[in-house]
Amino acid sequence: MSKEELKKAIRDVPDFPKQGIIFKDITTVLKDPRLLGVALAEMAGLAAGLKVDKVVAAEARGFIFGTSLAEKLHAGFVPARKSGKLPAEVVEEEYDLEYGTDKLAVHKDAIEAGEKVLIVDDLLATGGTVEALVKLVNKMGGQVVGCHFLIELAFLKGRERLAGQEVKSVIVYEGE
Repeated sequence: MSKEELKKAIRDVPDFPKQGIIFKDITTVLKDPRLLGVALAEMAGLAAGLKVDKVVAAEARGFIFGTSLAEKLHAGFVPARKSGKLPAEVVEEEYDLEYGTDKLAVHKDAIEAGEKVLIVDDLLATGGTVEALVKLVNKMGGQVVGCHFLIELAFLKGRERLAGQEVKSVIVYEGE
């Protein structure tokens, strides 16, 4: 099975979550064990040769890939959640949304100074969420060694917000 088959399996859902947006639905990949295996193998391949102590991913779809990749890379997993969702002391980072702001939080003891951190998510669009994760990791003294994605919507220029970071994606959509 190839990346092209994986790309074909991703379903476009027009006008979700709002008019004019074409949502890339990965549930069609997740429900098929062969496709899910290809996606995880491809994402693990992006990290080949990297020394990773922790994998950080934002809820919710990032968790799907982040936990599996952490296990494959023999690294710990750090869940980044919306503000108020974690039970112990946290470090937070605010980021801009289209209509306002939000915050991501990780436990204060989740990342040690000097640890090498891979940030993982299902999709790179405008890059705001991942930019906030990079700032969080840096604030905690970690070293971001990469930002890896299953899907990248290149036309939304999320890479530009992540300048200076290693950005890799399994599948890249160039045009809208």
